[in-house]
Amino acid sequence: MPTILVVDDERTLAETIAYNLRREGYEVRLAFDGEQALDLARQVNPDLILLDIMLPKLHGLEVCRILRGEMTAPILVLSARADEVDKVVGLELGADDYVTKPFSMRELLARVRAALRRVQITRHEVATDSDTSPDRVVSGDLEIDASRHLVLWQGVPVPLKPKEFDLLAFLARNRGRVFSRDALLQHVWGYEYAGDTRTVDVHIRGLREKIEEDPSTPRRIETVRGVGYRFKA
Repeated sequence: MPTILVVDDERTLAETIAYNLRREGYEVRLAFDGEQALDLARQVNPDLILLDIMLPKLHGLEVCRILRGEMTAPILVLSARADEVDKVVGLELGADDYVTKPFSMRELLARVRAALRRVQITRHEVATDSDTSPDRVVSGDLEIDASRHLVLWQGVPVPLKPKEFDLLAFLARNRGRVFSRDALLQHVWGYEYAGDTRTVDVHIRGLREKIEEDPSTPRRIETVRGVGYRFKA
């Protein structure tokens, strides 16, 4: 079963989360400060990380930034701070989701399952038999190869966060179709409920900065005012 690293300095909450995750069959490791979180993450290479922001010794956002540079495991940020700015910063530093305290355990478990489901799908695509035709989309000098989990722009690999790749691949496979933010959350993030649509906007902006010649006037990922986004080129 997947291994989940739970990082929170509120020991009672961390142990409650761990108890519920173990009941679902997951392996769980606990860390109670930022430095311990980095050490444990490097030791066990978890499949998913639940990360509180307000941590002693090393701030949670700094932990998020460091871990995102070292591993691709989904990071779900837990925070009592619901300000939009805090959410955006967390997402831009590499978090895949943002859960505001207090939260229901049912909601948290649903988000964990959704994140892990996306990981399993990605691994299945990467492990596809080499005799199978790759899921490949070419748009000018941009190439998206889902079978190799690879994006090339002008022949150079583009470093994308896991959810950025999933979002780009989904839009490219459905080029020309317009998707609302809620629809993208359901298709890409796998939510069984409406998530925070700001998550989509942050990831779209990140993609544009990496695959558009001029992110302010995007040629590939187009905004359809009042509706959502589509892959145009």
